[in-house]
Amino acid sequence: MLLVVDVGNTNITYGLYENKKLTTSFRMMSNVSRTSDEYGIMITSLLNGNGVKVSDIEGAIISSVVPNVMHSLTGAITRYLNTKPMIVGPGTKTGIKILSENPREIGADRIADAVGAIEKYGGPVLVIDFGTATTYDLVGEKGTFEAGITAPGIRISAKALWNDTAKLPEIEIKKPKSILAQETISSMQAGLVYGQIGQTEYIIKCVKEESGYKDLKVVCTGGLGRMISEETDMIDIYDPILILEGLRLIYERNVKKK
Repeated sequence: MLLVVDVGNTNITYGLYENKKLTTSFRMMSNVSRTSDEYGIMITSLLNGNGVKVSDIEGAIISSVVPNVMHSLTGAITRYLNTKPMIVGPGTKTGIKILSENPREIGADRIADAVGAIEKYGGPVLVIDFGTATTYDLVGEKGTFEAGITAPGIRISAKALWNDTAKLPEIEIKKPKSILAQETISSMQAGLVYGQIGQTEYIIKCVKEESGYKDLKVVCTGGLGRMISEETDMIDIYDPILILEGLRLIYERNVKKK
């Protein structure tokens, strides 16, 4: 089995693949400091809880945007799972050509999303990831990473509201019954959710106009992607495991290369 790991700013997402099929996935918080032993014990416990033995793991791959986590996490996987994880970074064969002044600045998570999208849905494609940040990445027909837009995620905007204002409370992020809110909580929900929908639709419109891609497919992923995709007809596909699929493909390409 292959263990794929996406280290994001808020969560670490693990996926287990048997051949090309995702059999299970689980998460833990990434903004908590842990030792390699703590990671190792948690990972093996989660594997056992899903009926997977350590000896079943034949390989591992990690994409990360949180450097401080990597030493402990890679040490845990190496020691407890008896496999040295592949790290997505410069020199990794991805099949994506980055048209950027500094390709090293593009996060490994965005590359993995692009790999998954171009393989599953073809190009040109706009990949939207509703994570801690909301990212919009344009991938051309031949797998070229042509442009990227980065905006604050919904949760970042929500935290700014209740952390930086004295009287606004912490709230659940969900779509209210109406945008015509009449009390504080639903007014915040309306601003956050409808604001994100409006931003998303406007950015998609501008990307289509400036890129000239009239047949551009729009694929989204990320924790709040389902909620936003259900509220607009400008998103074609919601794919919750897009980055995990991308990591699997990257691993397979590099193993074949070797």
